[in-house]
Amino acid sequence: MITTSNAFGTLRANGDRPALITPGNTVTFAELGDRIDAVGDVLAGEKRLVVVGGANTPEALTAYLAAMSHGHAVLLVPGDSPVNLDSIVDAYDPDVVFDPAHGSFVERREDSRHELHPDLALLMSTSGTTGSPKLVRLSLDNVVSNARCIAEYLDIREGDRAITTLPMHYCYGLSVVNSHVLSGAGLVITDLSVVDECLWTLAAEEQATSFAGVPYTFDLLDSTDFADRDLPSLRHVTQAGGRLAPERIAAYAELGRERGWDFYAMYGQTEATARMAYLPSDLALERPAALGVPVPGGSFRLAHVPESTDDAVGELVYSGPNVMMGYATSQADLANGPELSELRTGDLARQHADGSYEWVGRRSRISKVFGLRIDLDEVECALLGEELSARCVSVGDRVHAFVDWHADVAHARTVVAQRCGLPEHVVSVGRLRDMPRTSNGKTDYAALGRQARLLDSAGTPARASDKCRSRLDVVRDMYAELLARPDAAPGDSFTSLRGDSLSYVELSTKLAGEGIDLPSDWHRRTIAELVQAPSRRRRGTRVEMSILLRAVAILLIVGTHGNLWTVPGGAHLLLAVVGYNFARFQLGRGGVETLRSGVGSLVQLALPCMVWIGAVALVIGTYEPGTVFFLNGLVGSDQWTVQWQFWFLEAIIWTQLIALAALAIPWLHRTERRSPFMFAMAVLVGSLAVRYAVTGVEAGATERYTPLIVLWCFMLGWVVAVARTHLQRAAVSVLAAVATVGFFDDLLREGVIVAGILLLIWVPAVRMPRSASRAVGIIAAASLYIYLTHWQIYPYLEDRVPALAVLASIAMGLAYQFAWKGLVDRMRNLRALFQARTFAAVS
Repeated sequence: MITTSNAFGTLRANGDRPALITPGNTVTFAELGDRIDAVGDVLAGEKRLVVVGGANTPEALTAYLAAMSHGHAVLLVPGDSPVNLDSIVDAYDPDVVFDPAHGSFVERREDSRHELHPDLALLMSTSGTTGSPKLVRLSLDNVVSNARCIAEYLDIREGDRAITTLPMHYCYGLSVVNSHVLSGAGLVITDLSVVDECLWTLAAEEQATSFAGVPYTFDLLDSTDFADRDLPSLRHVTQAGGRLAPERIAAYAELGRERGWDFYAMYGQTEATARMAYLPSDLALERPAALGVPVPGGSFRLAHVPESTDDAVGELVYSGPNVMMGYATSQADLANGPELSELRTGDLARQHADGSYEWVGRRSRISKVFGLRIDLDEVECALLGEELSARCVSVGDRVHAFVDWHADVAHARTVVAQRCGLPEHVVSVGRLRDMPRTSNGKTDYAALGRQARLLDSAGTPARASDKCRSRLDVVRDMYAELLARPDAAPGDSFTSLRGDSLSYVELSTKLAGEGIDLPSDWHRRTIAELVQAPSRRRRGTRVEMSILLRAVAILLIVGTHGNLWTVPGGAHLLLAVVGYNFARFQLGRGGVETLRSGVGSLVQLALPCMVWIGAVALVIGTYEPGTVFFLNGLVGSDQWTVQWQFWFLEAIIWTQLIALAALAIPWLHRTERRSPFMFAMAVLVGSLAVRYAVTGVEAGATERYTPLIVLWCFMLGWVVAVARTHLQRAAVSVLAAVATVGFFDDLLREGVIVAGILLLIWVPAVRMPRSASRAVGIIAAASLYIYLTHWQIYPYLEDRVPALAVLASIAMGLAYQFAWKGLVDRMRNLRALFQARTFAAVS
C-alpha cells in the first residue's frame, strides 16, 4: 500500500508498464523514474517553491512529477503564456522554475527564501484565471486522496491509458494525470483538439481507454462524427468543468451504452483539489439533472442562503480530505497551515427525498435588478426550455442575454423579461457567433460582463464579431510559433512583433485557413482585432497580390530555366515584391530599431542560402567563396558564369542592408517618416539616374544583375507600398512602364515586370478556392528555398522531361525549407537549454 507521504516517489515500482506515451515513443514507469532521478541535482535539498509551466508534453509532465516526488511546493501555471508565467514569478519569486519553452529547470537559488508550510504540496489558479496572484493551496494528502478516490469510482486499472484532451495546468486535467500515474496507468500525451482527426488516430493506435472534457469539448464533439466513431478500447468518458445540460448528459450516457463505454458527469472545484461528486452512467440516464453522489470519503450539506426565494435551496457545502488548505494571495500565505474544515462551494442546490442533490445555480449569479432578485442561471434554463441557447449577465439595472447568431432576439427578450418580471426595455439581447470562453473552455462571464458594459455605454446592439477565447488562443499561438515570439499577446500585431516577409506569407496563409478574412492592413492590426473582425461568408479565400506574385514569379523562374516555358522577368518582378514588403514591415520603427530588426531578418534570410551554396561548393566545387558570401557582383567576372546564378539573393541582401543603414541615420529616418511617398520617389528617381548614367537605357548582360543597377526595381516596389492616393498610384504606374521598357531590350520580359507592378498597384488581392490559395501560399512561402536549390536540380532534366525538372525543383525547395526549419527549431531549443543550464550553474 502506497502511503500519502511517498506516493509520487514510488512511481518506479510500476516497472515496465507504459507511463507516458507519445507517437512513436513510450516511456515506462522505470524510465520515468530514471528521468526524475536525472533532475535530482536541481531538486535535491530542502523544500523549495518550484514553478512548473504546464504543457501536455513528456518534459512538462516529468518536471511536475519530479518536483512532487522530491517534496517541493509546486506552483503549476500555464506554460504557453510567458506573460502569465512572468507575472507569477514576479509575485511569488520561486526558487526553481521549469519553463517548457526551455525544457529544463532553472535553479534561481539553492536555498528557499520562503517560509513554506510542511504540508504545502501544490498551488494552482482557480477556474482558469491564469496569471492571477490568488492561488489555491493544496496539501499532498489533498492531491493523493482525491486521485485515489477518482481511481476508485472510475475503476482505473494498470492497463488503462487516458489521452490528454485537457491542459495539465487545469485542475481537471491534472486530476486525470494524478489519478492515472498513481494507479500505475498510462497517459497518451497530446495537445491536439478533439476535432482533429489526428487525435483519434492516436487514440486508436495507442488504445486509449478514456478521455475527459469540459462542456465546450462536447460542443466540439457534437460538430464531428464522434457518435459514429469506432473506439473499441474506450472504457469511459468523463465530463466536468461546468454544467452540461441534462438532456446532453442523458444523450452521451445513452451513446456510451450503445458504443460500449461509460459516461461520467462529474462535479468539482480547484478548491476541492478536483472532484467532489460524480454521476454514474446508469444514474445519468435516470436522473441527468442530478449532481450525483459524493466521491468516496466526501459528503455534502446545504447551508441557508438568505437571498434565495426558495427555502429548499441552499448553498452546497462539501467536506472531505481533498478540501484545500486555503488561499494564497502573497508569498507570506505560503507559511499558513490548513484553514478550512469544509468548503462553501458558492453553488446553489436542492436535496431530493432519495438523498441526491440537484444543482440550481451559482450564488454569485443571483443579481438584484430594480429590487428584484434575479437568478441568472434559472433565466438561462428558461431560455433553453424555449430552445434558445443563451448566457446572461446583469450590469446595473439591466439584464443582458447573449444568444447565438441565428436566435430570435425579440422572442428571447420577451422570455427574459417574463422570467425576471422586468419590463422589456431593461432587457438587452445581442447575438454572438461564438461565446467567449476561458482557457478551460468555460463560458467567460467576465468577458460577457465587459461586453455588456460596453453596450450600455455605447447604446448599440451586441456585435457579431465577438469570438471565443479559444480561437484567440489558436491565432496567438500561430504568431508565437511562426515569428519565434512566445511572448506574443493579443495586443500585439505582426509589425510590432517584428515580422518579416519570410514569415508573412506562411502566417497569412494559416490565418486564412483559420477562416479569418484578412484586410489589406492585417499586419498592422492586433491579434485580438483580427479575431474579432466581422466574419463575412464569402466564396473562396482572399489572397494578397504580393503573395500571388511571389508564387507566380518563382514558377516563371523555374519553368523558364527548366524549358517548360519561356517567360523571363520573374526574378526582377520578385525583387520589386521584396521592396514592397520591405516598406511594409521594416519602416516606421525608429532608426536603430529598424536596423536591429532588419539585420535580424536578413540573417535569417542569408544563413540557409550560405549553408546551401557553401555545401554545394564543398561537395561539387561549383561556387567560389565570393558567391558564398554574396560578393560576386564586386569580385566576380563581368561575363555570365555560374557564379552569377545567385545574383538575386546578392541584390536583395545588399540592397536591404544599405537601406537599413541609411534609415538608421536619424535625420534620414525623420525625413522618410514626414513624407514616405516623396522620400521613396526621390530615392527611386536617384537610382534610375545612376542606372542611366552607368548603363544607358539598356543594361549589359551582367549589369542587369548587379545590386546598384537593379536598385530601381527594389525601390519601385517600395514606392508602390507607400502610394496612398489614386494620383500617386497613377504616377507610379507611368514610372514603372518608363523605367522598365528598354532595360532588357525584351518586350516580353519587360511586359511581365510591368504587368506584375500594375497588379500590385491596382489589385490588392484576389479570391480563389481554398485549395488553390493553400497551394499558392505553400509555393510563395518556399520561394526562397526553391530559387536557392533549383540550380542543382533542373539541369539534369530540362532537355528530357521539362515538367519533371520543374516539379523536382519545387519538391527540392520544399524539402530544404522543411529541413532548415527543423534544424532552426532544434538549435533554438538547444540554445535555450544551454542558457537555462548556464544560469542554473551560476545561480
